[in-house]
Amino acid sequence: MIWLVFAAVAWAFGFWVNVRLARMRPSRAGAFAAPLIFGATLIAVWEGIVRGFAISAVLLPAPSVIAARFVTSLDILWVDFVQTVLKGALSGYVIGCGAAFLIAVAIDRFPFLQRGLLPVGNFVAALPVIGMAPILVMWFGFDWQSKAAVVVVMVFFPMLVNTVQGLQATDSMQRDLMRTYAANYWSTLFKLRLPAAMPFVFNGLKIGTTLALIGAIVAEFFGSPVRGMGFRISTSVGQLALDLVWAEIVVAAIAGSAFYGAMSLIEKAVTFWHPSQRN
Repeated sequence: MIWLVFAAVAWAFGFWVNVRLARMRPSRAGAFAAPLIFGATLIAVWEGIVRGFAISAVLLPAPSVIAARFVTSLDILWVDFVQTVLKGALSGYVIGCGAAFLIAVAIDRFPFLQRGLLPVGNFVAALPVIGMAPILVMWFGFDWQSKAAVVVVMVFFPMLVNTVQGLQATDSMQRDLMRTYAANYWSTLFKLRLPAAMPFVFNGLKIGTTLALIGAIVAEFFGSPVRGMGFRISTSVGQLALDLVWAEIVVAAIAGSAFYGAMSLIEKAVTFWHPSQRN
């Protein structure tokens, strides 16, 4: 009963604080405080409900149990992080987004490629990762290379479509102005069209940050050496070690948020001139 009261009080306090923050003048501190308070309130309510109703740790472990397992398993979590995020997700992300960007420039330079490559890219994007992952694991082996291949397939098409769309964002008046300066295709591309396309490019890059991590983890369900976040999640579920499963989920959430945040910071520095970046 005490834990249920704790959950109710935590929810009421968090609600009251967020209401007060909403009534204050918008500020940078308030923008950071609101999600932190909401997250802390959610964790407190989670702890109170799990302990108050005596929910089995097999169904839903308490945050304190997950935190304890997180601390005691840092060596395992680090090895899995390196295998899945740094080797599988990041390498596939760089290869997939880089290839998509170069092909988008080729499509823009030679319009006939748009009629041939975009339908193929659309077809590949529609393939379910559950179906592609086992095939790519058989092709590239059980180590991180097959996971990187899955990530390449997942991030390629969003990046391609956004870049192609961005390269077409300039209007005819801007392109005519470049022609009056006797600018050739490449000068127009680097001085006008690529800068104008940067918001679209970063949109594709940010979409790819989440897809890359999902693809690498899911691919590990279909074959992996004895390390990796997907491998650990699948084996820990079979062992009913749900606290370790949740610890891996926490690592994935932190890595995904940090990856997305890094792309957002780079976007803000590169596209500072765009209306979406103005306060």
